[in-house]
Amino acid sequence: MKKITGSNYKKDKLYPTVARAVAEIMKTEDAVTPIDVLMRMNRIDKKAYEDWRFGRIPYLEKVFLGSLGKANRILRILRLHAESLQLVPSQSVYRKWGKGKKRIILRFSKSGHPNLEKAYSTHYLIKSRMKKLPNQSSTTSTPNPQRPTSAHSPGS
Repeated sequence: MKKITGSNYKKDKLYPTVARAVAEIMKTEDAVTPIDVLMRMNRIDKKAYEDWRFGRIPYLEKVFLGSLGKANRILRILRLHAESLQLVPSQSVYRKWGKGKKRIILRFSKSGHPNLEKAYSTHYLIKSRMKKLPNQSSTTSTPNPQRPTSAHSPGS
């Protein structure tokens, strides 16, 4: 398939797998993350993910199982599918786990290209589960800045 667009992404051979992963994640989590999707698709294993989070791997793409072109297609399909489900994009920052300099921001890609880093770090929040802040009316909601517990915490 050529360039993936809003009109053809559902025809891509990876779409059913991405959509299935998103549906599974939405059953239990308040947000869908590219990392969760890639892990559900067995493109990143849990041990490699944890090694990256602890800073033992310089960038996440290094442990991606498959071609980087496939990773980019998955990210694009995920973004378009999330838009179609009316999930709310929310930029997130991944920081190193463990002792030492905890403020270190982790890289997803070898190139460090801002658009690619943004694609990996965007979480898609489920509108109906977004927590309302105390000063908000019942008709508006804002994403809760705290990430819900998921496969991303070191103890799971």
